[in-house]
Amino acid sequence: MLPGFVDAHNHVRLGSNPDAVELAGAASVDEILERIRDHLRRRPELAWVQGEGWNYRAIPGGRPTARLLEGATGGRPAILFSYDAHTAWVNREAMEPLGLAAGVARLAWGIPELDPVTQEPTGFVTEVATLGISEEGERALAAAGVPGYADDARYRRLVRSLDAAIAYGITTVVEPQNGLDDLPLFERARREGALRSRLVAALLCLPGTDASRLDALEEARRAYDDDRLRVAPIKLYIDDVVEPHTAALLEPYADRPDTAGETFWEPEEFTAFLLELERRGFQAYTHATGDRGVRTVLDAVQRCREIHGPRDVRHQIVHAELVHPEDLPRFAALGVVACVQPRHCAPDLAGEWRRAVGPRRERWAWPLRSLAAHGATLAFSSDWNVAEMDPMTWLYTAVTRADLQGHDAWNLDETVDLATAVRAATLGSATAIHAEHERGSIRTGALADLVVLSADPFAVDDPLELLSIRATATVVGGRVVHRAG
Repeated sequence: MLPGFVDAHNHVRLGSNPDAVELAGAASVDEILERIRDHLRRRPELAWVQGEGWNYRAIPGGRPTARLLEGATGGRPAILFSYDAHTAWVNREAMEPLGLAAGVARLAWGIPELDPVTQEPTGFVTEVATLGISEEGERALAAAGVPGYADDARYRRLVRSLDAAIAYGITTVVEPQNGLDDLPLFERARREGALRSRLVAALLCLPGTDASRLDALEEARRAYDDDRLRVAPIKLYIDDVVEPHTAALLEPYADRPDTAGETFWEPEEFTAFLLELERRGFQAYTHATGDRGVRTVLDAVQRCREIHGPRDVRHQIVHAELVHPEDLPRFAALGVVACVQPRHCAPDLAGEWRRAVGPRRERWAWPLRSLAAHGATLAFSSDWNVAEMDPMTWLYTAVTRADLQGHDAWNLDETVDLATAVRAATLGSATAIHAEHERGSIRTGALADLVVLSADPFAVDDPLELLSIRATATVVGGRVVHRAG
């Protein structure tokens, strides 16, 4: 028996679309096209082709184009989301309804790549997680006719993800990116008994957020504030992701020396906004993957401490995929939590990432051991549905840095021992949400949020055995809410 897992970053609201073609693990464009054709043979009634999970390394150069999808969808529009949900790949038939056209450099739901000569859209769209998973972005996708954005469809996806979370022994879920119009979905799930895990919802703010928007977010925080459903943190983005070269690096990309990426906010603007959030009592979860993105956030927090003085805010840097060694001790010194997703660093997912960053900087990729050694609070999470929700995959990857077959382990200097991994998945993640006094440990006075496992993870002879361990019972508040069949 362990404390219930606290998934510090899990997109349960988005979940996985049951009508989408699964592209995870496809090793080539040909395999992706064959999966699409097979999907349509099974589901000929579908008006749109939606896909999830393609990996950049399956595409020559990592940047897909509409031309590669020609003839594969029987004339249907197609939108295929990458495994990290930060980019989309669309075909020619989808361009008009989705708003892609010559010279259009920005959409409500993403940034289209344009051919440098013709200015025609290529079919590759970036910043989808930033813009597309926002109120305006989701409304734009719904208006384009993309299925799955009506309230009933969104609710079904939420319930499926919540059912999976409780079956995995996850007793608290942090849903990291929401709008105000998403909150009724969680309220409905609670009312109808689908919300068996506790849930913390973060609300998204993009550059340009004004005071009236913050006033509305404060009202939502007051309205949802108990140990079952709480709205408290603010989600921010400082950069995007490494593979399409949209994360902000301190030095240029190894495979694209013409760019080092950009931050979404100017540093001074970001600092001013973080100061305002602190004045209003908000904790911030900031997506930062590149080392310049990470440093920009740390610099802003340092400035907040200089102006506001010591505060137990526990701002989070989410992902922290590449951290300059000089910045490692700053997490603990500034009280910044490292919210990381161990599965992201597995070699089967990180191939294009490693190529983009280059071998010289690999040493500081997902520096779990170094962050822990410097006293940082580690909070583990799944980032479902970017990666598997099962906490045993977090633990396994954190201790091995290998794929799910035990192969190709890399950067072993940044593995952690199992005790550190379990703590990060329980007490560390509880600490990240200011709940360490009631969650993440088994002790008198804590909430009885527990998971019973099919085997003792500390007794396995081979780390691969961790992947076969299952939750046989999940207890929330002293009540058994799930038993394995």
